[in-house]
Amino acid sequence: MISVTEARRLIIQNADPLPLEEIPVQTCAGRINGEDLMALRTQPPFDASAMDGYAVRSEDAVQGNTLSVIGEAPAGLPFDGEVGPGQAVRIFTGGIIPNGADHIIIQEDVDRSEDQITVTDTQNPPRHIRKAGVDFHFGDGLFEDGTRLGALHSSVLASAGISEIKVHQKPRVAIFSNGDELTEIGAPARPGSIISSTQTALTSWLRAWGAEADYLGIARDSLESLAAMIEKAKGYDVIVPLGGASVGDYDLVKTAFETAGYEPLFSKIAVKPGKPTWFGRLGGRLILGLPGNPASGLVCAQIFLRPLIEALSGLTPSTDVPIQKAVLTDAVDANGPRANFLRADVKIAADGRLMATPFPRQDSSLLTPFAKASAFIVQMPNSRALEKDDLCNVMIWGEYP
Repeated sequence: MISVTEARRLIIQNADPLPLEEIPVQTCAGRINGEDLMALRTQPPFDASAMDGYAVRSEDAVQGNTLSVIGEAPAGLPFDGEVGPGQAVRIFTGGIIPNGADHIIIQEDVDRSEDQITVTDTQNPPRHIRKAGVDFHFGDGLFEDGTRLGALHSSVLASAGISEIKVHQKPRVAIFSNGDELTEIGAPARPGSIISSTQTALTSWLRAWGAEADYLGIARDSLESLAAMIEKAKGYDVIVPLGGASVGDYDLVKTAFETAGYEPLFSKIAVKPGKPTWFGRLGGRLILGLPGNPASGLVCAQIFLRPLIEALSGLTPSTDVPIQKAVLTDAVDANGPRANFLRADVKIAADGRLMATPFPRQDSSLLTPFAKASAFIVQMPNSRALEKDDLCNVMIWGEYP
C-alpha cells in the first residue's frame, strides 16, 4: 500500500503528454497549448485616439485658441495629410493619429463653428493617445507552452494575428461500471438493485478538466462480460472501471484486466476513502480503477484522475495534493494510518478568513454530502484531533462563495 503522494507521482510519471494537433484559435478555450506563442503583429499596430475629439499639436492645445479643422480620421480611415500649426483633425476613438499631432482635445472641451474650433478648457498635453504596442509588440512572448487557454486567451491570440495554434490532443476516457446489482438510469428496478450513478458526475468533471469522456455501460460480474467491456474500450487513452476491485468473490475486474495483459503499477493506496484504487497499463492505455462506492470513487477522481488528465493534456501537476489553510468551524477526530479526505464546505468569512465546515456524515456510499461540498479537509496519517477554530489543511476542488 503506497502513499497518496507516491500514487500521484506514479500516475503523473506514466502519463506522457498526448501528441499535438492544430486547431482554430476560436476553439482554443479549455485546451493546453503545445508551444510558446509569440505575437505576429504589434497591438495596437499604430498610435490611436482613445477618445472622440480633435487631433492637434500640443503647442496649439491652449484654452482660448481657435483652430482650423482640416479633415477627419474615423477608425479605419486614416487622415491622409499632416497637422500643421493652428490646425486640427476631427478624430474618433480608434482612429490613427495623423502626422504632426500629439494630443487629442476631447470634443467636450471645444466649441465648433463650421470648420473652426475654439478650445474651451485647460489642456494638459499630451493625452488621450494609445501608443502603438502598448499591449504587445511583434515577436513578444504571449503564452508559454503548457498554458491552459481560456476565452480571453483566444481574444489576445486573435488580436496578435494568430489564427491557428498547436494544442495537445484531448485525452479520450472510457468509463464503465461493474456489478450485477447495478441498473442503468431509467431502467426498471429489480430486487436488490441500485442505480449506477457515479459516472454522471465523473463524465461531467472529465469534460470540465479537458477530456473527452464516454460511459460504456455496466459490465456484469463475469470474466466474459468484463472482457467484452475491455475490448469495447479499445482506442481510448484511459480506461476508468468503477468498482469490482476489492477482495470479494465477485470482484473480478483486475483479474479480467490481468488476463488481457494488464501491467500493474500499484494496487492499493493509504487513503480514506478509496483504499482499493489501482493503476497500471494495458498496452498503450492507462487504467485507473476507482472504488464502486460513489463517494470513494469521486474523492479519488479528484485526487488521482484529475492529475492524470492534466498530465496527458500537457500540464505539469504537482505530485503533492494542492493544500490551503482554513479555519475549522467544528472539531474533527484524530486520524488513523491512512490519509483522510473529509468532505467539507468552505466559505470566506467577513474578516477574509477561509472557513471549513466538515459534514457530519462521511460514509463512502453517501452522495448528498458531496453535492454540497466544495473541498476536502485533508488529514495526514496519524494526525491529532483538531478543535473548532484550529487551522486545518483543505484541498479545494469546487466553487465556493
